[in-house]
Amino acid sequence: MRVLVSDCLRGVACRFDGSSKPSRSVKRLCEKVEVVGVCPEIAAGLSVPRPPAEQVGDRVRLIDGSDVTEDFRRGAELSLDRARSRGALKKGAPLAVLKGRSPSCGVGLVYDGSHSGRLIKGDGVFVRLLKKEGVCVVSEDVVKACEPSVEHPVALVLGSGLGHLAKLVRPVRRIDYHDIDGFPADATPVRDHRFELTIGTIDEVPVAVYPGRIHLYQGYSAAEVTSLVRHARHLGCRDIVFACATGAVTGNAHVGLGILTDQINLTGRNPLIEWDGIRDVETPFVGMVDAYTPYLRTLARGVADDLGIAVDEGVYAGVLGPCFETPAEIGMMRALGVSYVGMSTVNEVIMAHALGMNVLGLTLATNESGDPDTSHESVLEVAGRYASDFERLVRGVLHLL
Repeated sequence: MRVLVSDCLRGVACRFDGSSKPSRSVKRLCEKVEVVGVCPEIAAGLSVPRPPAEQVGDRVRLIDGSDVTEDFRRGAELSLDRARSRGALKKGAPLAVLKGRSPSCGVGLVYDGSHSGRLIKGDGVFVRLLKKEGVCVVSEDVVKACEPSVEHPVALVLGSGLGHLAKLVRPVRRIDYHDIDGFPADATPVRDHRFELTIGTIDEVPVAVYPGRIHLYQGYSAAEVTSLVRHARHLGCRDIVFACATGAVTGNAHVGLGILTDQINLTGRNPLIEWDGIRDVETPFVGMVDAYTPYLRTLARGVADDLGIAVDEGVYAGVLGPCFETPAEIGMMRALGVSYVGMSTVNEVIMAHALGMNVLGLTLATNESGDPDTSHESVLEVAGRYASDFERLVRGVLHLL
């Protein structure tokens, strides 16, 4: 996987004051990917050191008021050409990790032009070009926030036919689900689900693996269904991977592995209705843009491409269940742009996003929606065929994190 990375984050002294801003998290990522280093300001021929510049509207000005917008645009275009020539924009979903806040590489926030340290919403000149090319652009803060540690393990919630991943864990501790606050005491697992959390490591990456879940169609509330997510957050997990079995909507997706990009909640339930009793959620009015973290989605896409694993991407529709969809419902979902249909995940993602967690959604589409021969047994059978690829995909993502 090729990744564009700001040179200053790798330790190159190219900032306006002649310094660098190395990030240990970014440098660790760089050890695992093919790096294309960039610095738009050096590409433009600007000197090191040089007067500081900040963004004022759509212009870039030095501290003395001089307009250097064209220099910054030229550097951005030259850096984009370098990325193309190195193949960083050709394969899969390209990724760029840039030094935040600058008029070139600021992602989401840039200095406001007053040279006082104040920030405003916006993207730098180079970032705007990259986004037009479909590149996922993140700051070093995102890489650091997603990096696992013993204090912040990666949570994995596994659905039907996917729980075998728990066997990869080198265990440190096990917790019965019934000892988890909010998990119903009378809950019993459906076939192939286990109700025992395993905390430990997979390939030396700290993880907390939940090899089963409960569902709304079993009569549980949205708050109970999302109790595992709240538990993971209280354990310190900042990243959470939801894996689920789904049906593929013909014409929009195929049977096999998929990466979830967005969701439509058709369950009629929402865990934030009961938000008064949820710690760490200040308000139920949570924005759901990028509920599935773009950075994690891009890493998963890159891992799949590098390993030669066939993976689709698409929107997930969560339904109440337990019956499968009618032909009319499938036609509706196809028209809505839905790729995958399942009976879990959407409420869990709402809760994780409300708690500020980084979310990756992976699915195994075990059948085409509407297939009259679909059963729980057939779901498990197909899941077994894709077990190896699913395992390689998850381990690859954990390795990059």
